[in-house]
Amino acid sequence: MGQKWGRRDEDESETESESESAAEELTCPECGGNVVVDDEHGETVCDDCGLVITEDSVDRGPEWRAFDSQEKDQKSRVGAPTTNTMHDKGLSTNIDWRDRDAYGNSLSSNQRQKMQRLRKWNERFRTRDSKERNLKQALGEIDRMASALGLPENVRETASVIYRRALDDDLLPGRSIEGVATSCVYAAARMAGVPRSLDEISEVSRVEKSEVARTYRYIARELSLEVKPADPEQYVPRFGSELGLSDEAKMRARQLLQNAKEKGVHSGKSPVGLAAAAVYAAALLTNEKTTQAAVSEVADISEVTIRNRYHELLEAEESLGVA
Repeated sequence: MGQKWGRRDEDESETESESESAAEELTCPECGGNVVVDDEHGETVCDDCGLVITEDSVDRGPEWRAFDSQEKDQKSRVGAPTTNTMHDKGLSTNIDWRDRDAYGNSLSSNQRQKMQRLRKWNERFRTRDSKERNLKQALGEIDRMASALGLPENVRETASVIYRRALDDDLLPGRSIEGVATSCVYAAARMAGVPRSLDEISEVSRVEKSEVARTYRYIARELSLEVKPADPEQYVPRFGSELGLSDEAKMRARQLLQNAKEKGVHSGKSPVGLAAAAVYAAALLTNEKTTQAAVSEVADISEVTIRNRYHELLEAEESLGVA
């Protein structure tokens, strides 16, 4: 028993000494400041006093250099990075549908039959169970809708992660795959600051607007998603670009919306309607040609709503000017 306790004490003292040495390595031995690793020069330097702690460290990057993306692709000897937008995270093999070899020559009939069988078995092995088949279908839908809405890659990644979380938490029973996938795209776009309205989302989706809204509320509540209310200013750049307005008009639209927030006009109003009205008002104030019909078509909002919000925005600005 005495030997066991002795060994345990020795192990504890060793771990304590290792942790103390690790802590010492993270701080400067001269002044105790923060340590920064400069990979380009192979040095470890104190950020506060400038002391070079270590030098000539091993560079673990590639030994080659590339000056453009084409040269980088040619010299790289690794595959594509893992991604959440594919059900297997991009780790499986893809067999090309074209029946050609590496030199571009057509395959013989026997080889074509062999490749067809390999493709079939490859697809079967890639989706081994119902959960993976579900994920493959949903991620395909997310990619399709994000492309149709012109959303960037980071939104697709976020939407895919949200769907994976919903699938792991068993939130899908009783709901359609398309409905959950659409609500994930809607949530991811709002979280990334490039929101799309429910009308725009439902146009590219295969489910009704009411189901998208209901599923989104359920997913956001169950997964505790931190989604801020949509800001009307986030719609201004897209509406302005589609209408061909200048930067001055876009800045004026933002100013109108900021004045409306100060007066509390935006409370209870649709952010899309406010943004459309601000863009229309800004175009008139900067002497740029646009019509209510054009703004209505871009924002998918009725002309009546644009006129009502337009008068409210101008009244808010006039009241602030008087004050």
